[in-house]
Amino acid sequence: MASIGKRVVAGSDVITLDRSPIREHFVTVTPDGDESPESLFRRAGEVVEAVGGQVVSVEVLGMAAADRKDLPSLMQAVDGSGLAVGWVENTRAENLCGVHVWLLEGTPVTRIELPKEGVAGSFFEDNYGRCCRLVGLHPTETSVGRTPQTEEIFEQMEAALAKSGMTFSDVYRTWFYNHDLLDWYDEFNAVRTGFFHERKIFDGIVPASTGIGGGNALDAALVAGLVALRPTNDDVKVSQIESPLQSSARDYGSSFSRAVEVAYPDHRRLYVSGTASIDKEGNTIYLDDCKAQVKMTMEVVDAILRSRDMDWADVTRALAYFKDAKDAPLLDAYRQENNLAPFPVIVAENDVCRHDLLYEIEIDAVKVQ
Repeated sequence: MASIGKRVVAGSDVITLDRSPIREHFVTVTPDGDESPESLFRRAGEVVEAVGGQVVSVEVLGMAAADRKDLPSLMQAVDGSGLAVGWVENTRAENLCGVHVWLLEGTPVTRIELPKEGVAGSFFEDNYGRCCRLVGLHPTETSVGRTPQTEEIFEQMEAALAKSGMTFSDVYRTWFYNHDLLDWYDEFNAVRTGFFHERKIFDGIVPASTGIGGGNALDAALVAGLVALRPTNDDVKVSQIESPLQSSARDYGSSFSRAVEVAYPDHRRLYVSGTASIDKEGNTIYLDDCKAQVKMTMEVVDAILRSRDMDWADVTRALAYFKDAKDAPLLDAYRQENNLAPFPVIVAENDVCRHDLLYEIEIDAVKVQ
């Protein structure tokens, strides 16, 4: 029987899913006040050492370009083996940034390496199937246009998945961090939709996704990541989950599911896509009112959680994006005013996929049976 445990290690949130003999640890490290990136990364390493296990993935959100110098120290602190790291930049305004680490015990973690790109991610197997996590994928040729860079990202995804014995039809969650997102989100969507048609993704599970603004250490058009699962028996079910308060994102040209659930015999995992203040007709609502957009967005996510018999206490990982860092306190204010159960979240300043969207949040949640 699976169980969930929560604790604080070196000032960081650690949520452990124990499904013996495998234990997964979801670690969220955020700055303590004006803590420097160097100190933050050192603390992330302390957490990894204290918790134990093998690193599946590391994501760093909200850093400034000036912080790139500290990236090698982070990699050495948390792993030291050339692990790929998802590195997403903005300005680190108000010191909004953080680190997510996924750790695993009880089964070997194998690195996936591509010929030109190096380590692209990891995969592991358990009694129910094979799981692949790719992170920090970036184009190798950044002098070409955005469309060919995006096409290369999908090619890399397929190549890395093949090395772990999978195809893109096994993917249930994706992330795309696009530099200058608002200048070319439609162009990006056209590439993604075309790829999904070619691979017949619309005939199966359309992944949950986040498409958000953000720079990267290579000044490429975008960086990306994904999670995929190939079950080995019928005890695992992967399902698209509809949003009670929104229509399908495909209705307005975005090729992703509102949420995806992976159901194991002893627990369920819910992955809610990047969600913002959009009504059932696909319109942005509460223009120029970030507080109202936060309220609307949180209610949409809450409705998805409740539709799966979950609540905020089940959240294991969250990322909240504000168009303007000065609005970031609105999230904590909403949580307190509505008595939400505490959950780990990294808050960063990022452009959302429309000029008039001021806030977005994505979550992962786990419910034991």
